[in-house]
Amino acid sequence: MKKIFVNIGFGILGLILVLLIVGVIYENLGRRNAAQNFPPPGKLVDIGGRHIQLDCRGSGSPTVVFQSGLDWAGSLSWSAVHDEIAKTTRACAYSRAGIMWSDSHEAPQLAKSIAEDLHAALKNANEKGPLVLVGHSAGGPYNMIYTKYFGADVTGLVFVDTSHPDQISRFKALKALESDSTQLSRELEWNWSVFLYKSAAALNWTGIVRLVAAMDEDGDQTDPNDQAVNAYSSTTISSVLKENDAFEQTLNEAGTFRHLGDRPIVVLTAVPPVPKQELPKIEKASRENFLVMQEDQAKWSSQSQHQLVHDTGHYIQSDQPAVVIDAVRSVISKVREK
Repeated sequence: MKKIFVNIGFGILGLILVLLIVGVIYENLGRRNAAQNFPPPGKLVDIGGRHIQLDCRGSGSPTVVFQSGLDWAGSLSWSAVHDEIAKTTRACAYSRAGIMWSDSHEAPQLAKSIAEDLHAALKNANEKGPLVLVGHSAGGPYNMIYTKYFGADVTGLVFVDTSHPDQISRFKALKALESDSTQLSRELEWNWSVFLYKSAAALNWTGIVRLVAAMDEDGDQTDPNDQAVNAYSSTTISSVLKENDAFEQTLNEAGTFRHLGDRPIVVLTAVPPVPKQELPKIEKASRENFLVMQEDQAKWSSQSQHQLVHDTGHYIQSDQPAVVIDAVRSVISKVREK
């Protein structure tokens, strides 16, 4: 009997070993195919031993620089608006360290280092200011921190449903509206999600991340940009998690700089469709608080416009690109009038 269990154990270990070998081969082939099938748009800029992917199009001044949110798509986040802005002026989208085609680094993904990476990439690529910074979601705080350190280059900003420096503290305060059981359920769900993502990042060499991403594809109907994001998902995930780990620090630093002087800015705020059923109290309060914070952002400059974008999701640049294009062009016009 004991021998049978030993044989079963060896069989299971052998199967696991075979699966790991197959997974490693699958991952390595996937990375090679990704490099062949989805080369970086624009160029890879050397910033001193590492490379940052920078995709600049068009000509003119000011130069618009797109900053993606805390997601996997990097410069591709702006594919629906990039070319239209390039018809008006120089327009650059880029991918932060470790995202898509950009090289990763071992240090924590702190906002100041992100600003320094972008500054170095623009300088080494000979992309000159003045700059109009356009940020989505976490890209808003990143752009504020860039302006804090390199403000002489920044002449205008566009905030696309961006994060606010106070949002974590404000949303923590809203937890009082939930029952203890609901709070516990949310915390368990969040902790489990973080555990799964970090486990996947640690095991990306086994091909598991690439396999899950491939299973999400919708056959031949998948958008080429989505295919590219999936192709680089296994190498991108670790850097996205590093940014997420540093997100509270990012907001804290962004909160130290909230004065943009007379730089023209536009704040775009997504207003999701009103659900048929009444929203739970905490979700309703969250929406109200978010709107208050968006209105606060519009006060950071003496030349500001706040626009509510109705019936859209968080990614306004994808759901209603014309709104983002108009906002960016508006800031460009005001900058040129100075």
